[in-house]
Amino acid sequence: MGWKSGHLGCGYSWDLQDRYAQDKSVVNKMQQKYWETKQAFIKATGKKEDEHVVASDADLDAKLELFHSIQRTCLDLSKAIVLYQKRICFLSQEENELGKFLRSQGFQDKTRAGKMMQATGKALCFSSQQRLALRNPLCRFHQEVETFRHRAISDTWLTVNRMEQCRTEYRGALLWMKDVSQELDPDLYKQMEKFRKVQTQVRLAKKNFDKLKMDVCQKVDLLGASRCNLLSHMLATYQTTLLHFWEKTSHTMAAIHESFKGYQPYEFTTMSLTYTLFHRSKAGIRAISSL
Repeated sequence: MGWKSGHLGCGYSWDLQDRYAQDKSVVNKMQQKYWETKQAFIKATGKKEDEHVVASDADLDAKLELFHSIQRTCLDLSKAIVLYQKRICFLSQEENELGKFLRSQGFQDKTRAGKMMQATGKALCFSSQQRLALRNPLCRFHQEVETFRHRAISDTWLTVNRMEQCRTEYRGALLWMKDVSQELDPDLYKQMEKFRKVQTQVRLAKKNFDKLKMDVCQKVDLLGASRCNLLSHMLATYQTTLLHFWEKTSHTMAAIHESFKGYQPYEFTTMSLTYTLFHRSKAGIRAISSL
């Protein structure tokens, strides 16, 4: 019975210690959350933080500015490509309609002017068809930009968010340690134990933050290099297609220009005659009103 009662007493004692450790852990977590929330509030309200702590993250903040610039400009580029494709389709349609109109009017006119309108109309219809070829590299360009946005940028964004969470935890732990150190009495064991506990929390938070800080910097550098490769490759493809378009259309227009040499140009005198009559009538009105 003595062994049993002793065994029960020992178990009871360990239960109290476990419960005390759990309660202590809960209090510790609550304190940690309090200082993290305070740090998040300071950041959200734009209050001034410790200048040395802020200066230590200057390189990270520069990388974050670059990341947000890449994120913003890639979105703008995607929208611009879509709008550009719509403009090309609209211009091609209007150019084709003008070409059809000139051809239809040229068939009705049996003079040399009719031949000129037919040739110009054919050239415009040809140009409108060739212009649509620009959409192929643009569609491919848009797909690559969207893939870059939804994969590379999104992956980096997730890492940035995890890093920001760790930075808040780290800076919150620094605030906590600063608060504890202000009331620290080296002669009191409990206060020293509390300070060491907070100091350990700061070291752990800094270790996690430094790891994610390095990951963010590396990913942003890789993201910038990947964007440069993407733009150089896709823009080179588009530029080649654009040059082929201008070569074909300029060759067609030059051939028409050569075929029109020797044709007597038309002199339009209607507007100048109207302008003269208008000024004469205006002078006559002034003369009558002065009487």
